[in-house]
Amino acid sequence: MKLPGETAVERTGVSAFLADWATLTKLRIGSFVFLAAWLGAVLAKREAGANDWFVGLEPALWVLAVSAGSSIFNQVFERNIDRLMERTSSRPLPAGRVQSATAIAVGGVLGLGGTLMLALRFNLLVALCAIGTLVAYSMVYTPLKRYTTHNTLVGAVPGAMAPLLGYMAIAGTAGAWGWYLFLIMFVWQFPHFMAIAWIYREDYARGGLRMLPSLPGTAGLAGRNALLYALVLVPVSLLPGTRNDASFVYLFAAFLMGLVYLAFALAFALRENRTRARALLLASLIYLPIVFAAALFDRDLGY
Repeated sequence: MKLPGETAVERTGVSAFLADWATLTKLRIGSFVFLAAWLGAVLAKREAGANDWFVGLEPALWVLAVSAGSSIFNQVFERNIDRLMERTSSRPLPAGRVQSATAIAVGGVLGLGGTLMLALRFNLLVALCAIGTLVAYSMVYTPLKRYTTHNTLVGAVPGAMAPLLGYMAIAGTAGAWGWYLFLIMFVWQFPHFMAIAWIYREDYARGGLRMLPSLPGTAGLAGRNALLYALVLVPVSLLPGTRNDASFVYLFAAFLMGLVYLAFALAFALRENRTRARALLLASLIYLPIVFAAALFDRDLGY
């Protein structure tokens, strides 16, 4: 899963240090990762017959650590590309404020430490899937960005793993709600990313990254892809209703938010411009927390 790039801001001392490591670990994305992993764990516990909002905090923390390690490795591998792009040239590695060796060491501690804690505190399955997610994101998706526009499809898999990891940590297996949330996040990412890729298409081209909107002769494709996946997301988000795993509360919220997301994707498809791309991006950031909240409160408020 991706958010817009950083804006260069002058900072000094502790503030600069914290800002650099927040950038390296992508803490804004990490907040979504933590929330998704926590929700997966809570729903796994609920399916086992108990409501416990605290049960997901620890596994979500270790999943966040693995995600932060992945983000650091991603930026280590792309540091030379980041120097070429206006959006990323001020990041800590290309700007020289953090050394690659330091970043690799911290990324290793976070990634391997989070994986080890998942294995020791929960189960081997979730640990293996977590380290697989790290490898897929930083060592498969990241280099593919230079060679094929299909990198987005590959990257969407590790980008959707957080709720499934949270679920597996508690249940020991991948159950219904774990898969529902994985599929929702997988499909959700495409309109979200198409909006970002269109906004920064010139930057991606400067960096030599093969993102769909940055290639010659691709006008209109980002909007059409966003529309297609937003359309697919509507039935995907309603899958819990096919097995009676959700009540009216969740189904109504998911359907309504799906239509809202679809409307913004349609507007972007009809006319690709910065205003509509940013509106679609904002809609994507509103969609996910509301659907997550509906899944969380569904059985408490539903009937």
